[in-house]
Amino acid sequence: MKIRYFDHAATTPVREEVVKEMLPFFGIEYGNASVMYSLGRNAKKAMKQARERVARAINADINEIYFTSCGSESDNLAIKGFAYENKNKGNHIITSKIEHHAVLDSCKTLENQGFKVTYLGVDENGKINLEELINSITNQTILITIMFANNEIGTIEPVEEIAKIAKEKNIVFHTDAVQAIGNAKIDVKKMDIDMLSLSGHKFYAPKGVGALYVKNGINFKKLQDGGEQESNKRAGTENVAEIVGLGKAIELIYNEYDWYNEKLKILRNHYMDRVKKEIDNIKINGDLIDRLPGNANISFRNVNGSELLFELDKYGICASAGSACSTSNPEPSHVLTAIGLDKEYIGGTLRVSFGKDNSIDDVDFLVNRLKEIIK
Repeated sequence: MKIRYFDHAATTPVREEVVKEMLPFFGIEYGNASVMYSLGRNAKKAMKQARERVARAINADINEIYFTSCGSESDNLAIKGFAYENKNKGNHIITSKIEHHAVLDSCKTLENQGFKVTYLGVDENGKINLEELINSITNQTILITIMFANNEIGTIEPVEEIAKIAKEKNIVFHTDAVQAIGNAKIDVKKMDIDMLSLSGHKFYAPKGVGALYVKNGINFKKLQDGGEQESNKRAGTENVAEIVGLGKAIELIYNEYDWYNEKLKILRNHYMDRVKKEIDNIKINGDLIDRLPGNANISFRNVNGSELLFELDKYGICASAGSACSTSNPEPSHVLTAIGLDKEYIGGTLRVSFGKDNSIDDVDFLVNRLKEIIK
C-alpha cells in the first residue's frame, strides 16, 4: 500500500542530499569537535560551515547561532535562560495562549519561581491583538515571546509589528519560528528579532537537532552544566552529523524557496477548494491570508477526529488531529479552544500539512477518501 504523507508540520523526511552530506561524519570523519587533532578540527570546520548556513538563511551573524537538540530546547534556553540572567531588570513576561507547549510550559515554570506571565488572547483567526500587547506591558516587562506561525492552524503572527513595539519599549523579543523556517522569508536584522528558535526536522533535516539565534549583546544563562560547547551556553558533545544535516537542509530549502512555497500553496488551495465544495458542515481554522503555505486545518461537524485518523490510516494516509506533540492528550486543543471553535466542530479537526513530494493526485486521493469516511 502506498503511503501518502500529509503531516509535514509534525516532521519531514530527511532529503537524500542531506543524508549524503551527513554520512562521512558517522564513519570516516567521526572526530569530537572539541579535540585538537585533525579529526576534531575537521568536525569543527564542518560545524562552522553549518553555522554559516543557518546564519545566512536568517541574516544573522555566525556567532549568534547556537546549536541545540530541537525547537523545544531552543525555546527553553531562550525563555528561561534570558529570564534567569535578567531577573534583576524585571520579572514580567508576555506570551500568547496559542504558543507551543515548550513556550507555555517554560512560562509556567517561571511563574512557579516568582515571575509574572501575561497570556494574550487571540481572535478567531489566531492572531494576537497589538493593542492588548501594548496595554499588557509594564515597567517590569523584560521579554515578549510570540510564535512566528502557529503549528496547528498555520496563522502567521504580525512579527515585525510585535518586534517594533518591543524595541520601542526596550524589551527583548523572542519568536518560536519552528514552523516558519522554509515557509517564510526571515531577516532577523530587518525584522528586529532578538531571539529565534528553529528545529531541523521541520525542513527535511533529521530529528534531534535545532538551533537558537540570539542577537549579540543579549545575555542569557546556560541551563545545563558540563563542558563549554556552544560558546559556553550549551554543554554537551556536539551532534556533528546532524548539525551538518541541519546546515545543508536550511540552505537547500531557501535556495528553492519560491518553487517550494508556490507548490505548497497550489496543493493546499486545491485541497481546501475541493473540501469546501464537496463536504458539508466544515470550518476552516486559521487566517486565510497570513497563513503558512502548506497548512490546512479543517474541522468537520460532529465527527470523531480520532476515528477519522484511524480510518484514513487504513488507506495509507498520514495526517494529524493537531500538534504532533499533543496527539496523546485527550483534552481539546488549546489552540482551537483559544480561537473559540464550537464544541461540535472542535473534536473533528484534521490538520493536513503538505510537503515537497506531494502531488495533486495525492490530494485528490485524500479528499475522495475523506468524503467516503465522513459520509
